[in-house]
Amino acid sequence: MENRKPVIFSFFIFLFSFFISSWGYNGHYKISLESSKSFNQEMSQFMDWSSTLAAHASDADDRKDTDPYEAPRHYIDIDNYPGFLENGRIPQTYDSVVALYGIDFVQDQGVLPWATVTAYDSLVECFLRRDWYKAVLFASDLGHYVADGYMPLHITVNYNGQYSGNNGIHSRYESSMINTFLGQMSYSGDSILFVEDVNSYVFHYLYSNYMYVDSVLIADDYAQQVAGNTSSYLYKETLWNRTKGFTTMLFANASNTLAEMIYSAWVEAGKPSMNSSGISDVLFESTAILGQNYPNPFFGTTQVEIYLAADSQVKLKIIDITGKSISLLANGFLERGKHVFQWEASGIPAGVYFLVLEGDGNFQTGKMIVAR
Repeated sequence: MENRKPVIFSFFIFLFSFFISSWGYNGHYKISLESSKSFNQEMSQFMDWSSTLAAHASDADDRKDTDPYEAPRHYIDIDNYPGFLENGRIPQTYDSVVALYGIDFVQDQGVLPWATVTAYDSLVECFLRRDWYKAVLFASDLGHYVADGYMPLHITVNYNGQYSGNNGIHSRYESSMINTFLGQMSYSGDSILFVEDVNSYVFHYLYSNYMYVDSVLIADDYAQQVAGNTSSYLYKETLWNRTKGFTTMLFANASNTLAEMIYSAWVEAGKPSMNSSGISDVLFESTAILGQNYPNPFFGTTQVEIYLAADSQVKLKIIDITGKSISLLANGFLERGKHVFQWEASGIPAGVYFLVLEGDGNFQTGKMIVAR
């Protein structure tokens, strides 16, 4: 089997990623998926983007393993900039902060706002070229950076509570709590407007969301006091009860912001129309796409979507970190389009597992976590 070595090699890349990455996949998936609830009537041709935006919402996280420049795009230690705590602002263009503080300082603090603007500009260029396949992928990256900008601990030097006695709060808030109570957050959409100045728009929501940094830390202190630990259900429930008001608002605002920025990029590009067959024809023109399973991590059942460019012979399987086959979800001929599979993991030990999609001489892999 010619593909076995590269697949096995990818196991270790993804396993390494598991230990160094944050695990906000479910949150990113939900924010991107629900952005379509704010699409206005003009954006009817974009409705088919919803599941693709969600499936690729964490592509930017996956690139951290291979791109050394990716990680700084996910945060900004904005309170490390001189004068921010006094004035609530920093110089807002990349050239201006580099001129004032030097490129090493700026990179060390993270470049989230400028990465967001760059993803937006790339989306505009894709719309101008009518490159719909790349457009939806840039929109997915845009959604990830927007969501990071609505996570307060991505906007502070005290991102893990290491300076306030709240060590480990980042993953406790972003993943452990969210994964437990994600189903309690609902969003019905909101109106959207054209964004005149994208740079100012991005910094405006970063400044606004920074105010919740202390709220997360205070809630963590209280939850630890109540539960006496940071791992029990009581701890997570208490943290959720203290933060759910603004957390639910942050999720909703992130979804709305993504919709507003996709709309604005499309308007800026002159409102190009897709072909009469719809977006799906373009999405599938170049390759098969393996979507991120949802939910992830999960306890019982998870859902996997694949997108095929053409009628294809495919194999979709689940393997463990040793390469042992755990389950075969598909093995045969499938028609062009989207296919959805369910995997029931009852009786499967907790741990990291991998989806492997093979077809037409190529393969794609995705990681998932079975939790207990």
